[in-house]
Amino acid sequence: MKIIHNRLFPVFVIGLALLVLWETASWYLTEVLDTNMAQSKLPYLHEMAATLFTYSPTLLHEGWSTFMNAGLGFLLGAAVGSLLAIIMSLSVWVERVSFPYIIISQMIPVLGLAPIIYGIVQDENWSRIVIAAYITFFPVNLNLLKGLRSTSPQALELMCSYAARTWSIYWKLRLPNGLPGLFSGLKIAAPLSVTAAILVEMMGAQHGLGVIMLRNLYYGPANTYLFWSTVAAAALTGIINYLIISGLERAMTPWQPAYRNKGGER
Repeated sequence: MKIIHNRLFPVFVIGLALLVLWETASWYLTEVLDTNMAQSKLPYLHEMAATLFTYSPTLLHEGWSTFMNAGLGFLLGAAVGSLLAIIMSLSVWVERVSFPYIIISQMIPVLGLAPIIYGIVQDENWSRIVIAAYITFFPVNLNLLKGLRSTSPQALELMCSYAARTWSIYWKLRLPNGLPGLFSGLKIAAPLSVTAAILVEMMGAQHGLGVIMLRNLYYGPANTYLFWSTVAAAALTGIINYLIISGLERAMTPWQPAYRNKGGER
């Protein structure tokens, strides 16, 4: 418990300081400088929290649509990226052939790719899934491949000396060694998949946080707080995704130094 307290206390203090700074800056822009449309630039946090509470049923409903499609795309991209990483680690030829194309695929801006995918698929749900999978694929593939390649040569020699089969080496040695890398890629991709889904929603979807965000962006000052509340809801959705992956990482890789108790403290 002491370790958890030592980690969370600085985060709490810094977060509280940032909130106070935000509220003070908003008051200064509005009351002192009398800046035109100050609340559109930096809204009061207490007003944003009140709006978030008032419209919470709508935001939860639309957020669930975003979360589910982003989650499905995340799982699809993680599965494809992981499978290809395993194949690439098994075959140098496959790695040499596929890696340049993987790099080239990431040169396409998501902002430009999203409307193309939406125009081809003509389905808002599948468009969000495809773009979220596209965003997830690269960090998962790259980090897992790095983890699989970083297996200790001495451990590999020991497994080979016992005449272990390839699948046994992967299951008992390479895959456990690659799990930290896999989760590193998943934690990078988890919030990005939500961002990708929201981007597609802005292209003409009927449901999702991106739809509410886009509508209130152009409806003038009256909808300023609902716009900012939607942005906050989108950020919370990404954070939830990240925390889920972090929890799975802690449960599946307890041997990592970051998750070990130091000095017997709990």
